[in-house]
Amino acid sequence: MPAVALPEAYLEHPQNPEHGDYASSFPLKLARASGANPMNIAEDIMRLMTLAPEIDSIVSAPPGFINFTLKSNWLTNQVESIRQAGDAYGNIDLGRGSRVQVEFVSVNPTGPLHVGHGRGAVLGSTLSNVLSASGYKVAKEYYINDAGSQIDAFYHSLYGRYQQCLGIEAEIPADGYLGSYMIDLAKEVITEEGDRFLTLPEGEAVLQLGRLGLDKMIRQIEKDLESLGVSFDVWFSEQSLYQKGQYQTVMSLLRQRGYIAKKEDATWFVSTALGEDKDNVVVRGDGSPTYFAADIAYHYNKFLERQFDRVINIWGADHQGHVSRMKAVVAALGISPERLEVIISQMVTLRRGDDVVRISKRSGDIITLRELVEEVGKDACRFFFLSRSANSQMDFDLELAKKESADNPVYYVQYAHARIASILRLAQERGIDYRDGDVSLVTTAPELILIRKLLLLPELVETVARSLEPHHLTYYAQDLATVFHSFYKECRVISQDEALTKARLKLVEAARIVLAKTLYLMGMTAPEKM
Repeated sequence: MPAVALPEAYLEHPQNPEHGDYASSFPLKLARASGANPMNIAEDIMRLMTLAPEIDSIVSAPPGFINFTLKSNWLTNQVESIRQAGDAYGNIDLGRGSRVQVEFVSVNPTGPLHVGHGRGAVLGSTLSNVLSASGYKVAKEYYINDAGSQIDAFYHSLYGRYQQCLGIEAEIPADGYLGSYMIDLAKEVITEEGDRFLTLPEGEAVLQLGRLGLDKMIRQIEKDLESLGVSFDVWFSEQSLYQKGQYQTVMSLLRQRGYIAKKEDATWFVSTALGEDKDNVVVRGDGSPTYFAADIAYHYNKFLERQFDRVINIWGADHQGHVSRMKAVVAALGISPERLEVIISQMVTLRRGDDVVRISKRSGDIITLRELVEEVGKDACRFFFLSRSANSQMDFDLELAKKESADNPVYYVQYAHARIASILRLAQERGIDYRDGDVSLVTTAPELILIRKLLLLPELVETVARSLEPHHLTYYAQDLATVFHSFYKECRVISQDEALTKARLKLVEAARIVLAKTLYLMGMTAPEKM
């Protein structure tokens, strides 16, 4: 065989279980590079291999695969391993304690969260769960845009609504916020504070009232996210970047490195020096910094001040064009752009069956996240938001999410856990102590298929941690539920055979551990009854 560069070798799970537990297409890849017969390559490689204790057989298969089958007794022993690991089963040490910041949602606090924000929220919190289970030290962060022109517009809009609610004629700014929630907010302030802001000079009234309203909006956003099972370790203020000097420091640093230039009556970040198609404004002609400038200071703070090893940003679809210039900034700061990873969360369309839901019943405009959670519940929201990859647009069927049938994947998966819990409850009620059960007795095909499915969780955790694609969890949860339901139909767990009963109860307990862990990673509850 001629000398060639070796292709990457990896194992995968064959679609047909009759082909074994793992398979490698390495001989096929090497054949393409060398021109040799792939089956001959497979046979040559196999002659160099020795069987590991857990491997039953290694065989070659056309057109050039090597297939590996695990020993049945090794498989059954893994039931005990899962039970001993308990809640820690599935945890891996991929991250080795490295520090990762996951920044997500980060919506301007000038209005309520809508359905699209919920998708990014669930993506971020689920990824954080998986990364934590993978050995990373994870910090979940919400970046509060509490500076700039949009905040000024919010302050003046609220002051206008406050005056109107007190019977005073007032106009809302042309660039203001017109949603009905602003009226509700003004009324809430009046109930708590009365008309005291009318006694202040207008500038001071706008500032004090605005800050009060902004704090209320942030608290409401926090409450709405908590109803979705989403929490944050840090709520980071954009305003603090100016107050604590990071903005001034990073602008000075970039200027020293030749990445800041004055032209066309504005200050620009010279993105073209780093391969971008165009430069980007960081300070407008009137001296006010752009959103981009604040983001530069924020990432300076993330990488150089707080020294995160990796930063993962989850942004909405409207931020797609912002990714490359942000990576250019990171490079300009002397940081490898690969340490910044950006996930773009695409739009969500709400449906009731075949009908698209376009407006809110309550407010007449956007569908708020709060309304969605109230209608279908936290768990359905989380599962459905996770069910498609982040870069795919998705339809969210409200009617399906509320169905209590196998058609609804949320119900189907959670029902599997409830069924498991009921079996274990029955065993407890009957006083069956299965701690001395012999797992070597679970040898039928349905039992071994279930064990094989349980053993995939650590691999899945690694896959999600590496790819940052948590939608794989929903597919696994459904597959595991299907396999368990099949096992339950074909294998009577509690029977007259005491030894087999105890062995199968151990397997059922292992299934509960794995399914509960999968639901936990998705941020969902594992119901004991349904």
